[in-house]
Order: sequence, then C-alpha cells, then structure tokens
Amino acid sequence: MINPIRQWLLPKRRLAIAEACLIGVVSALSAVLLQHSIGWLGSWRVQTSEQFPPFLVLPAFGLVLGALSGFLVEYLAPDASGSGIPQIKAALGGYPIALDLRVALVKLVSSILAIAAGLTLGRQGPTVHIGAALAAQFSRWFPTSPSHRRQLIAAGSAAGLAAGFNTPIAGILFVVEELIHDFSGLTLGTAILASFIGAVISRILGGRSLDLNLELTQTTSSFSAPEIPFYLILGLLAGLLATLFNRGILFSLTLQRRFHVSLAVKMGLAGLICGCVVSLLPPDFRNNRGLRELLITGAESWQFTSLALVTYFFLTLVSYGSGAPGGLFHPSLVLGSALGYLVGVAKLSFLGVGEPTTYALAGMGAFFSAVSKVPITAIVIIFEITADFNLVLPLMITCVVSYLIADQLSKGSLYQRLLEWRGYISPTQKVDKGSLVGLTAEDLMQRRVETLSLHMSLDDALQMVSRSTHQGFPVVDEGTLVGIISQSDLTQTTKMQGNPPRCPFPGTTPLAEIMTSHPITVKPTASLVDVLYLLNRYHLSRLPVTEGRKLLGIITRSDIIRAELDQLDSKTTQTRSQLEPSYVVYQTRSPETGRGRLLVPIANPQTAPILVKLAAAIARDRDYELECLQVIIVSRSTSPAETPVKTPKSRRLLRQAEKWGRDWNIPVHTQIRVSQDITQAILDTIKERHINLMMMGWKGSTSTPGRIFGGVVDAVIRQAPCDVMVVKLGEMMHPPYIPPFFQRWLIPIAGGPNSQRALEFLPALISLSSKPPDIRLCQVFDPEDTVTDTTAMEKASDFLKGQMDGRIGRIRRIPIRASEVSDAVAHLANDQLCDVVVLGASQEGLLQLMIQGNIPEAIARRVKSTVILVRSVT
Repeated sequence: MINPIRQWLLPKRRLAIAEACLIGVVSALSAVLLQHSIGWLGSWRVQTSEQFPPFLVLPAFGLVLGALSGFLVEYLAPDASGSGIPQIKAALGGYPIALDLRVALVKLVSSILAIAAGLTLGRQGPTVHIGAALAAQFSRWFPTSPSHRRQLIAAGSAAGLAAGFNTPIAGILFVVEELIHDFSGLTLGTAILASFIGAVISRILGGRSLDLNLELTQTTSSFSAPEIPFYLILGLLAGLLATLFNRGILFSLTLQRRFHVSLAVKMGLAGLICGCVVSLLPPDFRNNRGLRELLITGAESWQFTSLALVTYFFLTLVSYGSGAPGGLFHPSLVLGSALGYLVGVAKLSFLGVGEPTTYALAGMGAFFSAVSKVPITAIVIIFEITADFNLVLPLMITCVVSYLIADQLSKGSLYQRLLEWRGYISPTQKVDKGSLVGLTAEDLMQRRVETLSLHMSLDDALQMVSRSTHQGFPVVDEGTLVGIISQSDLTQTTKMQGNPPRCPFPGTTPLAEIMTSHPITVKPTASLVDVLYLLNRYHLSRLPVTEGRKLLGIITRSDIIRAELDQLDSKTTQTRSQLEPSYVVYQTRSPETGRGRLLVPIANPQTAPILVKLAAAIARDRDYELECLQVIIVSRSTSPAETPVKTPKSRRLLRQAEKWGRDWNIPVHTQIRVSQDITQAILDTIKERHINLMMMGWKGSTSTPGRIFGGVVDAVIRQAPCDVMVVKLGEMMHPPYIPPFFQRWLIPIAGGPNSQRALEFLPALISLSSKPPDIRLCQVFDPEDTVTDTTAMEKASDFLKGQMDGRIGRIRRIPIRASEVSDAVAHLANDQLCDVVVLGASQEGLLQLMIQGNIPEAIARRVKSTVILVRSVT
C-alpha cells in the first residue's frame, strides 16, 4: 500500500519548467566561469611567453598544467576525459557512465588547466558535458523517472552548447540531431527553455548585449551564381579533410592507449609537444581563440593560413589523443575556417571578385557538419554567430555536400565512432524487441488480472482473496481502475473489528474505504527501465498497466524476472547449439579425498597465484579439492577435437598450481580444454567434474557492449549450476600480485540469501589476514524510511562472532541512509580504506536495466579495494 500523495511526486510538466530554468542558469554560470578562467590563465601564459623565452615558457606551461589536469581526471573522475559528448551519448543510451556533480567539477577545473596549457582543444565540448552532468545530478537530488532524467540531461546539454557559443537554437538542434533524437513536446520544451536561459545569461555575463549582431566579421557576406562551383569544391574538400581528421583522432587514441603510462604523463607530454611546436611559430598561434578570428577576418596571408591548417590539424590529434578534457567544436571551426579561406583566396585569384572571409565562415560550417554529421546544427550555429542572412545559401551548399561526402566515406559521426571506440554500441542500434532493452510494459504484463469490484464488501473480498494466490488486487468500477488493495490491507482492516469499528457492520465495509485510491500506474508503451524505476522508487510489488483509466494488465517483479530469464535462455540455447563440445587435451588427477570440488579457471600467470591462494583458503576450510582449468580457444570454423594446439605454456602454469597444492596439502586436479567458447568450456567442466564452487577473476570493467561484467563472467554467473565467486583485485595490488594479507573487510548486508552465503565464506577468507581483522557490516536504507531495521546486520554480527571463534578484531555495524546503494557502499569502502569488499549477487540481480544499475558491478567498478562477489546457486 502506498501513500496517495506519492502520485503527486511523479514528473509533471510544470516541474519540468522549473527544472529547465535551473539547468539553464547553472549551465550558463559554469560556461561563463570556464570561459573567463581559461581567458585569464591563458592570457597569463601568453604574457609570460612575451617576457621570457617562449621556447622555455610554453613547453613548461604545457607540461605542468597538462600533467596536473590529467592527474585530476585520472584520480577523481575518469569519465571527465575527452570532449564529453560520447559520455553523454552513452549515459542517454542507458550505460553506467558517471554523470554527476563530481564529473562536472572535475571537468570544469581540468578543462581550464588543459586548454590554458596550450592544448589545441575547445571549451564548448566541456560546457556541454558540464551542463549534462549538472542536470543528471539534479535528477538524483530530486528523483525522477529514467525517461524524464534523459530529458533533463538533454536539456543540460542544450544549455551547455547554447551558453558556450551563445547560440540557443543550435543547442536544441544539436541535442535532437546528435544526442537524443526525441521530438516529443516535453523534451523539446525543456531543452528550448534551458537553452534560451543559458544563452541569455551567458551573453549578459559575458559582456555582450542581447542584440543580434555580426560578431566575427565587420563585413557583409556576398553570394553570386558563379561562385557555386567553388562552394561545391569547398564542401568536397571539407568532407575529405573531415574524414581524415576523424580517422586521425581514432588512430591517435588507439596509438596512445598502447603506451601504458598514466593519464597525467600522457597529457603532460601532449602539452609539452604543443608548447614546443607553438614556440617555433608566429606569436599569433599562442592564442587559440584569437587564431580563429584572424583566419576568419582574413588579416593574415594564405601562407600563414596554410601553416595554421597543418599545425592545428596535427596538434589537435596529439591533444585529443592524450585523453585531455577538451572539445572538438573549436578545432573543427578553426580547421574549417582555414580551409575555407584558402578556397576563397583561390577563387579570388580566378574570378577576381568575392570575399575570402565568406568562404572561411562557410568552411567552418562545412567542416563541423562533416565531423559531427549534424548539417542542420552546423548551418544554424554559424548563422547564429554571425546573424548574416547572406551566409545561409553558401552554408547550405557546403554543409550538405561535406556531410554527404563524409558519410559516404565513413558512416556515423566522430562522437558515434568515439562511443564505439570506448566499447559501447550505438544506443539506436542497441534497442530491439529481441533484447531486454526493447521490452515494454505491454510485453511484460499479465493480461488476465484478478480484480475486485469497487462495490464489493469486505467479507466478499476476503472470500475471493482466500481462493487466490496473488497478494494484491486492482479495484475496478465498470472496467476502469479506481484503486488497488493488498492482502495486508484486508487483514489489517479485519483486525480492527475487535476495536470500535468505523461503521456499525464491519463485514459490510466497502472497499472504497480501504483501498489505495489513485494508484501509480504505467502506460503499455512504457519501457522496462521506467517500470523498474516505479517499482523501486515507490517500493511497489505490482504495477497496473492502464490506457487512460482502462485497466489492461498488471506487472509484478516476478514477471520481469521471468521475461529476463526467457530472453537469456533463448539466446543461450541459440548460441550454444551452434558450438561443438569442448575437448580435453591434457589432464592430471590427484587423490579424490575431498568432500567437493572448487574450480579455478586460470589464464594469467600474474593473477593465478592470488586466485589459487584464495581458492585454497576456502578448499581447506570446506575440505574441497581444487580443479584448475586452462582453456585454449580455437576458431568456430574448426572442430576442437581435430584442431592441433600447443600446450607447453599452459602445462607450465598448471604444474605451478599443482606445486602450490602440494605446499598447502590440497588435492589439485588440472586440465586443458580446447573450445570454441570459454564459457562453454567452463560449463562443460562444471558438469563433467561435478563442481560445487567456482572462483574466477574479473579485471574490474568490461568493453563488451551490453554486458555487465563481460561476456564470460555474465554467462557463468547466469548459467553455472554451482556457487560462483568473482574476484576483482584491488588497485593497490600490482604484478606479480603477491598474495595480500587483508585486514579491513567490508560486507554490505542486504538480507537476502546471497548475503548470507557471502558471510559463510568469510571465515575461510579471513585466514589470509596476518592478524585478527576488522570487519565492517553496512546496510543502506532509503532516506524516506522513517524506521531503520538493523536486524539483518545484528544477525550477521552474531553469526560471524559464532563462526570466527575469537579470530577477528572487532565488528562494526554501520547503517547508511542514501538513495544510491552503489554510491554509498563505494564511498564507505574508499573512505574507510577497506582492503576487501565482499558482496552478494543473484541471477535476478543481473537485470541489465535495473534502475540504479547493477549494484554489485557498480560497487566493484568504483572501489579501489579487492572485491569478492558471491552468487549462490540456491
């Protein structure tokens, strides 16, 4: 039963207006702060280079400020790197990308340092990222539905771009063309209002008036029919150069990824390179913003412009490839203006008429259109900057041609390619009816619903409920939903009959006086993520599906779990039916003296010792045997039983595992399997060797699109008919991963069977501690809960005290109030400097669209400690 007032708390159109205004204001303030800070620090850099030798000052500024910016990003908010547009696209696509106040603050400070250091990046991309991050933080402070949260993020992005360029219309169009592709009234209305406010405040605080005026040039553009071929040539060249630019950005990122150094070192070196190159160029190159204005106004020669085009192209690849926080909007405009000016000079030499500055402006739009694949935004953004109607036709010609050329040579925008480079598929490609993401309320709901009539008496309702297996029932009146009632509501009302009744005949009490009126409902077209949000946000066990007031069906949590398992089972059956069985090519056997078997797949010689040691600790405690597995993958076009493989390296690692087993007096069996799929080899081993428990490593992240832990770990957790432990080694552990002596343990308690299973493994695991360890039990409670029930923590504490028999230092119970479970646990683990976090997870908990994300994965990704995830088969 829920309080009817909660219905009022659902997202309303009137609330969206206030939210849009707030987002527009804070986005504009952050954009102005970013602009003035970069201007002040950059001016100091330029002035210092005029007073002292530039070949010393510029590289020093680049090295120091770049390294400091990289340090902030790497250690405070890794998702603040780059332009931020791919991160926004990923967040809007439902991926677990950090987008919050911390990201906004780190992005702000690190962008100031990076751009002021002389890296050839722009501030407009960061303003978009900051606006989106601030909007996402508001959606956490004032919880709302996932769809409305996406609208707020889109509004923050629009406001950020509008404030960065003072172009409110372009901000809206960029969101529609590139980010959200949503033309709904609420989305556009929120984005329009936020974008307008962001642009107005940015103009006022930036010292500009609200009048439309020609900002970039003081001349009026001209256009005539004989110039059309030259604009077509400009569009063609812009499309070709933009394609080369996009590929160069991806190549630079891939190349620098191979250098296994910190982000601070990469950005410091990038700043050093930029400083060295710029120090050899004319002084005008030291001011990025001034360089763009010089190229547009035609104040420099074509030789200077050519030099600017080449050097800026190269330095942008170096700067962005380092992972620096900065945008590509400004570099795109600089390169486009340089290319356009050169074409304009060539046209002037042929025809003797025309203004090269017009071509510079048209080139800006053409290059931006080809890079970002947003031709409409490109046209509007240049028009809004210049307010020159004569530019519209040249912009339309060049932007459309460059877009068509670039799209023919390379599909998708640069930001889309960057998103895929990070390991995420396109949000537009991800959603389909064959996946969990594509499920709607109509797909999930039960169409045959047991209902109660509004005019039914309490006695009649009790008789009907007693014959049913359901716990809750919609109350209808002539086919329309008017309320909902649960068994607990009926039971509570029945008990009140012993007290002074509310009416003379309690058994005839109408349901209208007992039910919850105006229940929270969902439309049949609502997505799975919206359904999960409502169930979790309001602690509901069932959710009526309505169209208008007509009841169509009802959704329970078990319906969602059933749909998930159906989807996963169908995919697994289809995939595994296409694979041949794995084949054992090598095995050793020890005496079978244990009461069970623990499987440890090992592949990395550096992580194998710690995994085997953890497994050995449990094996000793439970009298298990160890089964060590090596898997050799072969092509799916060849048969595992007929493919020749080399096993010397695998045998050496397995022989080392056997040696460890002899040292610890534990039977160790080994085997090498040849398989077309790692998951299949593991599952075959579990089945054939009757495995009771499996332990496997996890690197702490996944680049596999649509996966939570990664393809193998996800599949094993879901399908293995035995207990599973997943281990992520902590950041303080480095090769060769010498087995640690864990002292501070954190165990979040959720009260479920997997939390209890994690506690049962704890006595064996703490044997790795060099002295009695400290154990912290925590439980996260909703801030809205008025009562804090710590019974689960107390039972866990009593269990551990009974099992440890004096082998522990102290046990602390820590209740936490927070709306985000993963944030609260991760913050506690990092703040308390915990060595190990032990988590429980279930098959049902692996819903890819759980409204708070997959909580165990989110905790494991955010903490610096070693994380042990336990999934019980029961």
